[in-house]
Amino acid sequence: MTTKVTDAPANLDKLNANLARIEDLSQRLVAAVAQKRPPNPSLEGPGPELLARAATAYWGEALRDPARLIEQQAAYWGQALQHYVTAQKALAEGFVAPEDTTPKDRRFANPLWQSHPYFNFVKQQYLRNVEAMHEAVQGLEGLEAQDRRRVEYFSRQIMDLLAPTNFLPTNPDALERAVATEGESLVKGLENLVRDIEASKGDLLVTLADREAFQVGGNIATTRGAVVFRNRLLELIQYAPTTDKVHATPIVIFPPWINKFYILDLKPQNSLIKWIVDQGFTLFVVSWKNPDASYAEVGLDDYVEEGFLTAIREVKAITGQDKVNAVGYCIAGTTLSLTLALMRQRGDKSVNSATLFTTLTDFSDPGEVGVYLDDDFVDGIEAECRRSGYLDKYFMSRTFSYLRANDLIYGPAIRSYMMGEAPPAFDLLFWNGDGTNLPSRMAVEYLRELCQGDGLAGGTFEIRGQKVSLKDVKVPLCAIACETDHIAPWRSSFTGVRRMGSRDKTFILAQSGHIAGIVSPPGKDKYGHFVSTGPIEDAAKWKEGAEFHKGSWWPRWGAWLAERSGKKVPAREPGADGRAILAPAPGTYVTEVPNT
Repeated sequence: MTTKVTDAPANLDKLNANLARIEDLSQRLVAAVAQKRPPNPSLEGPGPELLARAATAYWGEALRDPARLIEQQAAYWGQALQHYVTAQKALAEGFVAPEDTTPKDRRFANPLWQSHPYFNFVKQQYLRNVEAMHEAVQGLEGLEAQDRRRVEYFSRQIMDLLAPTNFLPTNPDALERAVATEGESLVKGLENLVRDIEASKGDLLVTLADREAFQVGGNIATTRGAVVFRNRLLELIQYAPTTDKVHATPIVIFPPWINKFYILDLKPQNSLIKWIVDQGFTLFVVSWKNPDASYAEVGLDDYVEEGFLTAIREVKAITGQDKVNAVGYCIAGTTLSLTLALMRQRGDKSVNSATLFTTLTDFSDPGEVGVYLDDDFVDGIEAECRRSGYLDKYFMSRTFSYLRANDLIYGPAIRSYMMGEAPPAFDLLFWNGDGTNLPSRMAVEYLRELCQGDGLAGGTFEIRGQKVSLKDVKVPLCAIACETDHIAPWRSSFTGVRRMGSRDKTFILAQSGHIAGIVSPPGKDKYGHFVSTGPIEDAAKWKEGAEFHKGSWWPRWGAWLAERSGKKVPAREPGADGRAILAPAPGTYVTEVPNT
């Protein structure tokens, strides 16, 4: 008792101080939200046409089979009522939670979700609601396949949003933290919220990693090299050798320009860039310009000519070689395929082999991302591009985050805004938050002609006046796809490779997702990979006949490259050909902040 009385004034002072901070933060919050860009309804959710089709299907089903609808609703009501009665009885008999047979869900890890009758009741009711919603959507008939996929996806998004963990009164972790810290955690959470909204100029993007913990070129992206060429679209980085001799044929990596290249060079232990150099290859990597409105009219043909073809030409000139081994990651793999097809038509044999990381070239089934590729969203993106001259990184980041909303939105938001935790010092998440803009014309061309129109697979996509197709890709090819990739589904990647004209094809299926499956260094053996000598014809049969290998796919790919990289020659230092060194790696484009 004495301790409580003694502590009371201090506690009261702390409470008053927190209240004062909340008032100040509230004013900052109002000012930050006022900066929000004008709303674009087409980018905030599916268009009314999809909702109308879903409603029509629902009522059509009700008219065709009302007994089924009544049965579903009655079952749900009965379960909900029975659970309510059981929970009331358990509470009256000793504050013990009722029997819980709901599936395990990591969002509900706190023991109170199981033992406390209030929280257990909330959790069980929520999970029953999710199940009822799922059954209702599954029962809809008369929907086209794409509409069904979109209704299922956006229904799941709604249910994830409404999870009790996302609200303070129904989140035991946040309530316990608030009581233990006398409200300090909620004040810190509000500070984090205001910080994120101010940083995004009125929009909300949850900060996933400590922005002060990493410095590009300081403690990440540190592999030694130099910028040896620069134009308006790219800086070309040549990495310094770590071996006395190197393979004659150089490698040039084209990373996606929707992100920054240093995902391949986070730290020495997991740097693919360093690993390639250590294997005795001369390596060049493209670092793309982060565009502003002055790049509005830059299109995919400019990326092909001024980006891919120019980089290949410069690498050949620097090394004195007639050919290069080219690598494309994600959208850069798609554009490398465009480039290879154009080179074939031009009779340009500068590429000796090509490697595609998590690449889609056939968009007939783009996977989860496809829910955002209908006209309701793409029209909104096109309007935003016309207005701004570029597609702001905010929209890309938000879209990809919603594909894994619980991991990349709600979970981090709970920790930051309700628990008051500081973002972790995690290099991968730091990179994930270091996004880039897209030029207006390029973004619309990619979405309209490649994604919606499936132009490369269909042979209708035009580059510099020439139509190109997958059958024009003839060079020896190695494709690495990832088993749980939610951006470039492996079966769709396989389909694109199958349709290419190359006779020499190797397909490797890595475990994990779009990033972790690629950034998977030897030694840790966290993820394995599948390979098969079977034909590249049917994805299911290929997987069925594939052999699983524990550990990283990097050494297997390295051996594949070595066979196609010629004899060993003396190592090449950046600038040894007499060119001026423009900047040390990682260059200047990777840290530039565009004028927006």
